[in-house]
Amino acid sequence: MFLANLVPGMLYWARSLKYFDSKITVVEISTVFGEDPEFWTVAVLGSDKHFMPGDFEVIAPVETPQAFPMRHAAE
Repeated sequence: MFLANLVPGMLYWARSLKYFDSKITVVEISTVFGEDPEFWTVAVLGSDKHFMPGDFEVIAPVETPQAFPMRHAAE
């Protein structure tokens, strides 16, 4: 999946050959450094680390179960 197909703020299943022993993990496309795609990073859930998009192979978007609507912590 190419960077042009990614949507900021969405969650994706991804794998990195450099990090996490090549295990599949959930990442978010982050715009913390800027809205322009050249500033996007990959944020790994459960950590405060940001990586370059090229460091990960994005496999597929994470799909939320329709039977269980998501609620935000502030609700």
